[in-house]
Amino acid sequence: MTSGYNYKGTIRSYALHKIRSGSEFGFLPQEYSKFKHGAENVARQYGYALAENFIKDCFSAHYDGKQILVLSSAYSHIPTASFYMKNYFVDTLNAYLFDNGHPVTEETKIYRSVSYRDDYGEMSAEQRYDLIKGDTFYIDRNLTDGKLLIFIDDVKITGTHERIIVDMLNRYGLSNTCYMLYFAELADASIPPNIENFLNYACVKSLDEVDMIIKNEQFRFNTRVTKLILNAREHVFDAFIGKQDIRFVRDLYYNAIGNEYFKFPAYTRNLNRLKNMISLIKII
Repeated sequence: MTSGYNYKGTIRSYALHKIRSGSEFGFLPQEYSKFKHGAENVARQYGYALAENFIKDCFSAHYDGKQILVLSSAYSHIPTASFYMKNYFVDTLNAYLFDNGHPVTEETKIYRSVSYRDDYGEMSAEQRYDLIKGDTFYIDRNLTDGKLLIFIDDVKITGTHERIIVDMLNRYGLSNTCYMLYFAELADASIPPNIENFLNYACVKSLDEVDMIIKNEQFRFNTRVTKLILNAREHVFDAFIGKQDIRFVRDLYYNAIGNEYFKFPAYTRNLNRLKNMISLIKII
């Protein structure tokens, strides 16, 4: 469907699942929760399903052969969960384009100027917008000329992030045709936005569940799981990190530093613990 924005180009929105109930989603909340906490195998399933249905439901009827530029949700250093879903979406879409004699996709990144400790899932629409209205999204403007833009995110609850993206497009003076794609969208305004919090944590209640994902799924770091680990209480963090190998410890530490999580005092103790562990390994 077409989204109603004050934008010179065309914006079409598509979601694989429409959430119209607080108990029926069309997908398993437990699997979604694993996806949000680093399970790349679930991201693979979601990416394939989103691409296959998007192509069938609306893309093939509108596509004119134009070069496509794909962008996942904004991040600074550590990717979001939707970044991994995007990878498998692109694989499927590229196969379709190749089979039909079209150029395969190009990809780029949306940069953001601010990293947050806050969890959007518990917030109202107004609170979300108040939090991120000071953030600015950036892309390489030179990559967009004459291209069809596809923006991918995992879930649309209030539309706040989509609004920021459209603000970015207008700031650059773009008029491209754009698709806003989601694995799921809240389609009933009577359902409170904190349904997202239920989905995010349906399976993951503590670091014990994160450890299960690390041990039993195909784990990849993302912003959410990194913040969850760093925010743990001292004894919980120490017990969890004691179960991980040194490669995990290094990856967690370097990802956190790259995303400037050292700016948050609440993470300082656990970051220092990681730093000390790495230093001891180097000495040994």
